[in-house]
Amino acid sequence: MILDSHSQKKSLGVLVHPTSLPGGSYCGTFGNGLKNWINLLSDNKIFTWQFLPLTPTDNLGSPYSSPSSFALNPWFLDVNELKSNGYIEDSIQLEEIRLNGLNINTINFQIADNLSKLIGDMLLRNWDSQKSSTKKEFFIWLENNKWVNDFSIFTVLKEEFNLMPWWAWPQEFREKEQSKLDLWSKENENKLLIKKLIQWHLHRQWLEIKKFAKNRDVKLIGDIPFYISRDSVDVWSNKSLFSISKSGDLIYQSGVPPDYFSSNGQLWGTPVYEWSEHIRTEFYWWIERFKRQFELVDIVRLDHFRALAGYWRVDGKAKNAIDGKWLKSPGKELLESLRKHLDLKDLPIIAEDLGVITDDVNKLRNDFNLPGMKILQFAFDGDKENPYLPQNIKDDNCVVYTGTHDNSTTISWWANLDEKLKEKIINKYKFSNNPAWNLIELGMQTNSKLFVAPIQDILSLDDSSRINKPGTTSYNWTWKYSKPLNKIEPYLRHFGSLGESYYRTNIL
Repeated sequence: MILDSHSQKKSLGVLVHPTSLPGGSYCGTFGNGLKNWINLLSDNKIFTWQFLPLTPTDNLGSPYSSPSSFALNPWFLDVNELKSNGYIEDSIQLEEIRLNGLNINTINFQIADNLSKLIGDMLLRNWDSQKSSTKKEFFIWLENNKWVNDFSIFTVLKEEFNLMPWWAWPQEFREKEQSKLDLWSKENENKLLIKKLIQWHLHRQWLEIKKFAKNRDVKLIGDIPFYISRDSVDVWSNKSLFSISKSGDLIYQSGVPPDYFSSNGQLWGTPVYEWSEHIRTEFYWWIERFKRQFELVDIVRLDHFRALAGYWRVDGKAKNAIDGKWLKSPGKELLESLRKHLDLKDLPIIAEDLGVITDDVNKLRNDFNLPGMKILQFAFDGDKENPYLPQNIKDDNCVVYTGTHDNSTTISWWANLDEKLKEKIINKYKFSNNPAWNLIELGMQTNSKLFVAPIQDILSLDDSSRINKPGTTSYNWTWKYSKPLNKIEPYLRHFGSLGESYYRTNIL
């Protein structure tokens, strides 16, 4: 994807995950709340919305460690749409949950799960009374989405075995013995149907959101983690594609080597890919994965893009990432295959190329005209050649951010800066009394064709609103905007107006 370098105008976007937006009982859902959000963006000439993976989360709420790279998160089911279209009936329980949700200012994972289970039971209870045309549409969707069956089996088995990882299941299920699974599936037909119905309704509701966004000229930017959780249906169903034994033991795992910030490197615990098998299967799994994403969004950010050029492989039993090895990935072949099967000249992919990036990574990104990322919070280390300094961003085929979901908000970032460094920045860039908006304006002034700011920076919030702090496991992924959506409108109006003054009203 080339962000058009011949247009005078540039583009503007906001980064916020649907869970953080008002609209549902406990978090944002695929309903009118998101349509109102899209209207706010479009009305203020903000034509790009970026969010995190829409997949189910792990038990800590992380969408980057999902049990499926194809499924959607059940928390997003919109109850009002289901009721108004007769898929479920109203109930006292639903109303109690709605009222309780109004009093909770953060996302409670357990309650969100319980609500999803209640909705699933109601969908099953009302299934027999649905119109034949509805059932036909559902079964056609199942036929065209083969991943749903394995996902449903995997999630019901997880529940049956008390959420234990799949490698701790009885052998016949761990090793996916088809005759045993067929018999078990017949015995658990209703439980499996619930999972399938939930995914169909999520898919249906989200496509309505996507259609609405298209009509309002708002482009959707999704997100794909590079590696897949070991405890996922992807790995369980496709063991040969991952560096994992039949019993589930890691043979080789992913990570990054030691650097200035970490003497032991980072060990991620996800299996690396068996690239020879991906080549043999002509990247079928990757192609299906990207096809699914482009069904849901317009553009995808690929996390840890550098691993498409080369990756750090560590022994599966290692306790740190010190003794790893750099190995080459077939990134060029994969991207060429994607381009061919998706029938696209330019792939609508943003390459997350942050950190220490080598020439082979830059070459791969440039060969496929993929925009990279620039983070302004990383710019001010005293190095005049720092590639994130606004004046050093020469290539317009990139996306500039104040920060991302992994960074402090700009207000807290600024509060923790050395006072002498603050003084230098103030003198150089004429900062005033609001560092978040100062950095936002710097981003708008850059040469990049797309500038994106997290909603927390637009609202000038501190780290109490931060959605993720890497390296920690508590209090992440829980923040939501607890006021009515119309309270955001003045900030978006100012954001869009400022963008207009810097010619950032283009539609990607």
